[in-house]
Amino acid sequence: MFQIEYTMKIAIACDHAGYELKDYLKNNLQQQNIEVIDYGTNGPESVDYPDFGHKVCNDVEAAKVDFGILICGTANGMAMTANKHENIRCGLCWSPEIATLTKQHNNANVIAIPARFVNKEEGWMITQAYMDASFEGGRHQNRINKIACA
Repeated sequence: MFQIEYTMKIAIACDHAGYELKDYLKNNLQQQNIEVIDYGTNGPESVDYPDFGHKVCNDVEAAKVDFGILICGTANGMAMTANKHENIRCGLCWSPEIATLTKQHNNANVIAIPARFVNKEEGWMITQAYMDASFEGGRHQNRINKIACA
């Protein structure tokens, strides 16, 4: 019998403060046979985080990837950038518990991780917690429906 194999696909990007964490997460994801689209940046030279964050969000909105990961120093800039996209719900995740809840309650399709406030292992635990969680729906969907200003 013919069987279709599904490969999860994730888009990831960072600014200069997050490239080491990005590379660590990318490597760990690829070791789990997850396809990763890396939009950079790839070094410590100062860059403008929106240039990278928008690329990830465009892929998420176009359903080219299952979800996105954004990384910058505080994760605030990336989260603010992401949440300007109409169909993006980006949660700022600084612990595995927050990552779980941002998926369960907010059905986030992008997470933002603060590279200056979590180490690589914590960043990986955050990513895993988000990936292991499922949206609970119900009353949470009603609240999500009220987010848009339009």
